[in-house]
Amino acid sequence: MRFNISSKNLLAHLSLVSKVVNSKNSISILDNFLFELNEEQLVITGSDSETTLSTRVDVVEGEGEGKFAVNVKKLLDLLKELPDQPLQFEVDDNTFEIVITYMNGQYNFVGIDGNEFPRRSAIDVAAKTYTIDVKEILAGIDHTLFASGTDELHPIMMSVFWNITPENVTFVATDTHKLVRYTNNRIQTGVEDSFILPTKPANILKSVLVKAEGDVKISTDAKGAIFESSSFTLSCRFVNGTYPKYNSVIPQNNPYKLVVDRVSLLNAIRRVSVFANASGLVIFQLKENEIYMKAEDREFSTMAEERMMCDYQGEEMLIGFNNTKMIDVLNNISSDTMVITLSGPSRAGVFLPETQEDGEEMLVLLMPMMV
Repeated sequence: MRFNISSKNLLAHLSLVSKVVNSKNSISILDNFLFELNEEQLVITGSDSETTLSTRVDVVEGEGEGKFAVNVKKLLDLLKELPDQPLQFEVDDNTFEIVITYMNGQYNFVGIDGNEFPRRSAIDVAAKTYTIDVKEILAGIDHTLFASGTDELHPIMMSVFWNITPENVTFVATDTHKLVRYTNNRIQTGVEDSFILPTKPANILKSVLVKAEGDVKISTDAKGAIFESSSFTLSCRFVNGTYPKYNSVIPQNNPYKLVVDRVSLLNAIRRVSVFANASGLVIFQLKENEIYMKAEDREFSTMAEERMMCDYQGEEMLIGFNNTKMIDVLNNISSDTMVITLSGPSRAGVFLPETQEDGEEMLVLLMPMMV
């Protein structure tokens, strides 16, 4: 087998695929990229056994067909040190000895028979199949992924839940302290489906979609999904279990309403948070047309307080929120003006953009802290 390819182009594809590969694998072959040459097209695959990503790239002067595996670290380390220039790959079909020739030298090592690389799990013949525009999937993941959990003991929380109806798609994520529900009415698949997508493939999907265009074909069965476009194929397994009934925890009647400039509030919280204690508590005192916020660390005798104007309708209230979680929420709401509805200092606050994007409905719930 033989082919030529730009080092910059190859590095871009390998860097993307490497996001799937674990630093430590129980199966040694997974420490490698799988290369599949079909004359003028090269398919590069990486896997951690649960998630598999393949990208397709055109090559020049490709000769022959076959599979071989290349060590991830060795190849990436070489390409990171090379300026953009043509590379020639020559692979012995029998011994899998690889010679990479570049402008000022060559790189020799032995690869592995690509047939040893585990095959992607086949999708069930009764799988549901539909297409969604790249931009709409990216919007759903962008709006929700920040709220997913990081506790490996609760894998259902380390995910983004997709609820697909013929009329729209709702994306949900929660870490039990904050929850985001994003509904996109522009997506109309005509089918009903739902699944729990783990955060790792969700992050990888986000990375590949940034440079993709057109529609993504999605095929799902009870165990997993395959996302496929003209430039990549991502297959993954779902999180087993039942996703929490998120609608039941969203307050339906929060009578107190706060309207405030999102960026001004975000910057004020960032300043005050410098003096917060280890718990990250920031206390908010809400009065008519005013927010008073305070953070202190008694152990180090430090304190910060700040006031800002707002439009608040409701009784005076003292409520506390974790600074990091609230900054996450404010960073992921795009509207310049934000609406916060409340019912009491121990009940969840609901954060909404004052102006929703066309065809979108976004809601974020944040649990308060004990003051």
